[in-house]
Amino acid sequence: MIYYKQASSTQELEQILSLQQKNLAKSLTTDELENEGFLTVEHSMEILQAMNEECGHIIALEDGEVIGYALCMHPKFADSIEVLQPMFVEINKAVAGKSNYMVMGQICVSKSHRGKGIFRNLYLTMKNKLPEGFDTIITEVDEKNQRSLQAHLAIGFKNLKSHMSNGQKWRIILME
Repeated sequence: MIYYKQASSTQELEQILSLQQKNLAKSLTTDELENEGFLTVEHSMEILQAMNEECGHIIALEDGEVIGYALCMHPKFADSIEVLQPMFVEINKAVAGKSNYMVMGQICVSKSHRGKGIFRNLYLTMKNKLPEGFDTIITEVDEKNQRSLQAHLAIGFKNLKSHMSNGQKWRIILME
């Protein structure tokens, strides 16, 4: 049985990082990049732990193993990961004055568990676990990652804006 909760142990964070490593763009074939989607950002244990302490990451577990995750990234971490800094600049321009949003810093479902509703349930759990006063989830997707973009739009994310950063075209999307 699959269940969803906020990460609460070092072991769960280590499992997130392990699943992340398997799905980074640099770890995948060209065919996998096109058909399975990919991750761009590689987190350190230190930043993953700090983000988790602020707002627990959402994980999907089966038999005690992390099979999916959605990372919660409070806006106070805007300067913590270099590749994400332009995203926060663009978000702040687009939602000027709004501070009650959480950034979904990365979502991943194990290849063996895709197509089973885990992606949707990670976001449902995230919405239910947002800190008091937060009412919006914002994220960005590399426009080359069509699998991820289509999955986000299918569960109710709306386009906020597109921008270029580091030679990549990104789409910033939100769910209220």
